[in-house]
Amino acid sequence: MIQLANELFYALPEMIQYPFMVRALLIGLPVSLCAALLGVSLVLKRYSMIGDGLSRVGFGSLAVATALGFAPLLVSIPVVVLAAFLLLRISENSRIKGDAAIALMSTSSLAIGVIVISVTSGMNTDVCNFMFGTILGTNISDVYLSLLLCAGVLILFILFYNKIFAITFDETFAAATGTNAGAYNSLIAMLTALTIVLGMRMMGALLISSLVIFPPLTSMRVCKSFRGVALCAGGLSVICFLVGLMLSYVVPRMPSGASVVAVNLALFVIATLYETAKKRRNPA
Repeated sequence: MIQLANELFYALPEMIQYPFMVRALLIGLPVSLCAALLGVSLVLKRYSMIGDGLSRVGFGSLAVATALGFAPLLVSIPVVVLAAFLLLRISENSRIKGDAAIALMSTSSLAIGVIVISVTSGMNTDVCNFMFGTILGTNISDVYLSLLLCAGVLILFILFYNKIFAITFDETFAAATGTNAGAYNSLIAMLTALTIVLGMRMMGALLISSLVIFPPLTSMRVCKSFRGVALCAGGLSVICFLVGLMLSYVVPRMPSGASVVAVNLALFVIATLYETAKKRRNPA
């Protein structure tokens, strides 16, 4: 354990000597921050599994794009954004609500992706990378998209913080006071879709939703205000990604996406134990 701690201490200076690691950091840190900030609203609205559903849609679109010889991101970004809007529309205007709509779309997309892979070239390296994540799959265009996305999410939270707070806790009241709840929900859905697509490079379609779910849930164990939860979630997400990436660097054959999830899980367990101990000391 001490040896591992020493290796982690010296890992970051070594990592930044490699261009692909620098790209991984420049992509992963903004995506982690965006996923956590958007995840606070999604978790509180009990819509957190939208990340899992959209990642399956992303995998299906990537499989089709790869089979047809198209650029994966150019196909998956509009498809996943459209799926996010469709999920909102289905949930608002039909008897298929929330988790059922997500499950319906995610399983259908995953099945389409598997069928396309099976009847074409089979499971190839590109599709596997999007399914399970890989550091080597990143490129400079992903870096620019990630930084642009991060800027957009931060501007959204700074300029429209009060509106996001209102629609998160009481969407009906927010609409009654003149807030265009539909527009803000659509904006959050679009940014979430972009975050999911970009994050699939690092985390994979099976694990990217963890960046949306874990940091807000962990922060809720130690913070009580919406602002505190949002700030804490953003900070924890960035730290967990950095530590997870360092672990995958120093531990042989440790996948980066799974490492990030493991660090998030460990922090969530610690926060839960802290909350339990605090309640026992100060029973209300």
